[in-house]
Amino acid sequence: MQKVAVILANGCEEIEAITIIDVLRRAEIDVTSISISNQLEINGAHGIKIIADTLFDSLVDFDVFTMIILPGGMPGTTNLNKHEGLKQLLLSYSEKGKPLGAICAAPLVLGELGLLTGKKATCYPGFEKHLKGAEIMNTAAQVSGNIITGKGAGVAIEFALKIVELLKDKKTSEELAKKLVAD
Repeated sequence: MQKVAVILANGCEEIEAITIIDVLRRAEIDVTSISISNQLEINGAHGIKIIADTLFDSLVDFDVFTMIILPGGMPGTTNLNKHEGLKQLLLSYSEKGKPLGAICAAPLVLGELGLLTGKKATCYPGFEKHLKGAEIMNTAAQVSGNIITGKGAGVAIEFALKIVELLKDKKTSEELAKKLVAD
């Protein structure tokens, strides 16, 4: 079974975090939400509290995850980008060719690490300068090699369905889109 880590930071975009977790679980993908703060409770960018499943610092073996996904939002993305342990983990996943996902402002983290060089990527308008070496695309969700990026909260379902397609198959993604009335 596919196992995905959704990394949560204080100030994350709640729609993106919850939509990704919800859609992937509906597709029967095992999702673990992981807080990079020192507590399970995350304060979203719009005052919505989210309770993570576990803490980043309490996990010993990140190799059990198939994919890591970063919801965006501000200052959530800034908080993600300041977390050295997360950045080392992302570099390790990239070296192994494991899938990475980031939506909204969060592709900034991948771009600043150089992980988007030579790849097609999208992000929230105004953050393109941080996607170092990427070919900027004006798409809702963009898959390029082992990386998927999304434009923002308004396309969170489309982004999550693209992850389902990547981890499972197109048929599962299309069937789920119909059930969600997102087709």
